[in-house]
Amino acid sequence: MHTKSFFILAPLAFLLACQSDESKKKENAGKEDKVETAASQAVELPAPYDTKSAVNYSDVTGWPAGKTPLAPQGFQVTHYADSLLNPRWIYTGPNGDVFVCESNGKNSMKDKFSGKSKSGNLESDESANRITLFRDANGDGVPEMRTVFLTGLNHPFGMLIIGNSFYVANTDGVVQYPYQAGQTKISASGKKLVDLPTGKGHWTRTLLANKEGTKIYIGVGSGSNVGENGMETEVNRAAILQMDPDGSNMHIYASGLRNPQGMGWAPGTTTLWTAVNERDELGDDLVPDYFTSVQEGGFYGWPYSYWGQHEDPRLKDKQQPDLVKKAIVPDVSMGAHTASLGLAFDEKKSFPGKWAGGAFIGQHGSWNRAVLSGYKVVFVPFRGGKPSGPKEDFLTGFVQDSSGNKVYGRPVGVAFTQQGDLLVADDASNVVWRVSAKK
Repeated sequence: MHTKSFFILAPLAFLLACQSDESKKKENAGKEDKVETAASQAVELPAPYDTKSAVNYSDVTGWPAGKTPLAPQGFQVTHYADSLLNPRWIYTGPNGDVFVCESNGKNSMKDKFSGKSKSGNLESDESANRITLFRDANGDGVPEMRTVFLTGLNHPFGMLIIGNSFYVANTDGVVQYPYQAGQTKISASGKKLVDLPTGKGHWTRTLLANKEGTKIYIGVGSGSNVGENGMETEVNRAAILQMDPDGSNMHIYASGLRNPQGMGWAPGTTTLWTAVNERDELGDDLVPDYFTSVQEGGFYGWPYSYWGQHEDPRLKDKQQPDLVKKAIVPDVSMGAHTASLGLAFDEKKSFPGKWAGGAFIGQHGSWNRAVLSGYKVVFVPFRGGKPSGPKEDFLTGFVQDSSGNKVYGRPVGVAFTQQGDLLVADDASNVVWRVSAKK
């Protein structure tokens, strides 16, 4: 080789070698950081009707004195509040005040005969229809103030503060009230901004704002199990809606989500995530509830398909193949009939170790499985704004005996306090639990 050629080629070879090493590093890093979500794994699903459709309502007994749910080592569980009436949803305001919505749906004679009434506070048709405020001024985890914040509501659920407005999602619409930070009671009349669909089916409506406070998202569940009442009754249902804070420009943000309840932003991102309660009566292990990122304009299958393009056999004469082709596969399976509803991200990384920054999902428990499923709070680790591992149990002990149907309570709404504790609404036993890391 000529000397001149060597001095030209040697740096080039060195540069190519460095680039190769760098490419390998990036490739290996990509492998190490690969997100293990349902979308990247093969999720095995049984055939429809692989098992009979069970009817297995839980029997809620309440908690014996001194007994609490069970948290992992390093955490403690205490009462945050009790003597409530169906505390279903929790919202932490910007100033740290905690708002608990006490509300339930309407009961029916069918519910009483089926055993559904025993599975919660459903013996009476009366709903408290109120929001109770708790204030922990000294941050010791024990609220010094408890006061009725707002009454006269219509089966309320979601709550939200943007600036000087307090929003409530009643079952029939979103109402805006004047509000000042630190206010302990609202007496003023509210202004109904938008109507929401009512009737049969899921009655709860959730609220979430974007980080800038310029958009509001509304989770609205379906009016049926699988569209059996006609799709004309499902307008603006089984969807996440979006509107401006003044109620204008309301439209469907994402659809095909049978009952999207908990909503939140993955820490450090602008990606919306939701916990979805899926359909029943296809067998013990169908259909999985799920936890998923939400694409604007995305369609997630209901009622025509589930878990992507798995067509629901009950819709064979009413199928929409072009729509099914567009159905998005959810990110994380939550298990069938778990009633995965509540969602809270540990945005401040308040919890220690592997629990920091993850998602906590309240599983209310369902009725359509031979062996009870759900009835716990599960955890999904996050890294880089995406799930980084499989889900695992976080708060358990709600089921008394796995072979029976007796339970102490039913967790649903979850929220972090300003101090970094996790609050869990146990609506069936009228308690809000506080889970805190031991110091």
